[in-house]
Amino acid sequence: MNIKRLAARSLSAVLDPTIALSYDRTGYRRHSQQFDPADLDVDLTGRQVLITGANSGIGRATAAALARLGATVWMLCRSPQRGEAARLALTEETGGDLRLAVVDLSDQASIRAFVAGFALPVIDVLVHNAGVLPQDWRQTADGLELTLATNLVGPYLLTRLLQDRLAASDDGRLIFVSSGGMYTQKLKVAQLDARAKGFDGVVAYARTKRAMVVLSEVLAAELTGVGVHCMHPGWASTPGVATSIPRFHKVTAAILRTPQQGADTIIWLAAAAAVRGRSGAFWFDRQPRRTHYTPLTRESGRERARLMAALEAWC
Repeated sequence: MNIKRLAARSLSAVLDPTIALSYDRTGYRRHSQQFDPADLDVDLTGRQVLITGANSGIGRATAAALARLGATVWMLCRSPQRGEAARLALTEETGGDLRLAVVDLSDQASIRAFVAGFALPVIDVLVHNAGVLPQDWRQTADGLELTLATNLVGPYLLTRLLQDRLAASDDGRLIFVSSGGMYTQKLKVAQLDARAKGFDGVVAYARTKRAMVVLSEVLAAELTGVGVHCMHPGWASTPGVATSIPRFHKVTAAILRTPQQGADTIIWLAAAAAVRGRSGAFWFDRQPRRTHYTPLTRESGRERARLMAALEAWC
């Protein structure tokens, strides 16, 4: 390891526990000094990549980067108009092969219809990036709270319906985009389908992101031939953040990461050979990270089983 990387690692050991100086753009710049540029010197021609919520923010940045590396990128978007506008813009920007598929992750009928009509027999990478953080309680057509339906149940259903196609790849990768906010929550399955009374959107979001981390670990142990990864992007400036938590966005605007910086670890997990054989980890800035900072957030094996049973029931 060269002196520059060693110095960055030593400084990170001091500053990362502050959170603010790790999740912000200065944290990314410091961590990126430890990256190996050769990791993304790859040709993804022929690789089929699916990215949910790919028309905006981190999803869009991920789609652009993987298209530049040669992958065929399927942009799974809820809005056909916004999705197509983003696809056209990214095609012109990257010169890559980007394709649009319309699917609403909060609507199980939409997910099933998409899969039934999607003829691709092999999928190399599936990125679960789409997410919502509504301020008010909303119920979906399936009778679930919107945050739960979009951030957790929809990705679970889509994964189950496509897992055989991921397994058919010679290097299938499943990537979940979580959030640092999950550190504030303990998995309690009974709390996930929040009721309208006393609804707190930020808490509901963090709970689904904690459950997502647990789900990724369970799937990593279960799925054969598929590398399962979960990550969090730090604090990035995206349209979703600006709309969902405007006060936070306003206060932290000067230190937020760019969407490209937030997307970097997703891109690395999707493309780098260094990731092979490392299924089940939780990643931040290309490094495996602990999933708990305190024993108080650790769930029991029984609660993990409850989560998997609940996901099956909700589907």
